Amino acid sequence: MSATPAIELRGLTKRFGDTLALDHVDLVVQPGMVFGFLGRNGAGKTTALRILSGLARPTEGTAHILGHDVASPSDAVRSGIGFLPDVPGFYAWMTAREYLDFAGKLFALDPATIAERATALLEMAGLASVTTRVGGFSRGMKQRLGIAQALINAPSLLMLDEPTSALDPIGRREVLEMVASLRGRTTVFFSTHILADVERVCDAVAILERGRVVASAGIDELTARAANRLIVEVEGDGAAAVAGVLATRPLFKSLETTERTLRMTVSDLLTAQREVPEVLAAAGAALRRFEIEETSLEDVFVERVWGPAR
Repeated sequence: MSATPAIELRGLTKRFGDTLALDHVDLVVQPGMVFGFLGRNGAGKTTALRILSGLARPTEGTAHILGHDVASPSDAVRSGIGFLPDVPGFYAWMTAREYLDFAGKLFALDPATIAERATALLEMAGLASVTTRVGGFSRGMKQRLGIAQALINAPSLLMLDEPTSALDPIGRREVLEMVASLRGRTTVFFSTHILADVERVCDAVAILERGRVVASAGIDELTARAANRLIVEVEGDGAAAVAGVLATRPLFKSLETTERTLRMTVSDLLTAQREVPEVLAAAGAALRRFEIEETSLEDVFVERVWGPAR
């Protein structure tokens, strides 16, 4: 894989009249990754993908794909990407193979290359033995065919806009398995608001909120950064006294007490692991349970979008 970023956004801004859809977005996606572009509906995900695919122009800033400026009139960008919009269109009277043949001709591929790639892609999509015309396909079958057509030109970057949002559980699983199978072979950049999809197949994620990237990292790194929550349970009625001491220390960002249990968010986990037992001992409270609470991507998303729980 090339060392050149698959996607590089610098100060990317898009305005629609008085509406700021993207607000100085900075983002780098390394090649070969399955990268999730996560955000609520209306966060600006589709606008960013439209700019990357050449369907819209930025108001300010730059967007580069594989080292090429997407605003350039050159075909160098378009020839290296595959794109599946959130609501793809199909010719209902075509078969899946006819549709891939048509897509290949749009890229001026020779017939032998089209035939070879179409066969491989139909197999990957689980459609090799399907002779039904596209008009009779389920939504999941159409999405898998849509991904196949986006791969017909053997792109270095595949962009998918909400590829699983309207699918049933079986259709979602099939599409996600197809996406995961591309890891290391091409860069996959897909937008979604479904957290479980990102956790299942992505190497890294960026969270977009109101047109701004509020977090971007590998999923393990992102959850590790936020894994600063402790649950402490004491014997007897000493929880209130312990909470009163801990509340005075800036290390503890939030503190919740219920009967004998304290739930706390801290700025430095290692320091907290030393200080909490010291405070317990000074208060004469016996420790019953000391637990570091695991953080999920959902926890990170909620905190970055809505702020820390109160």
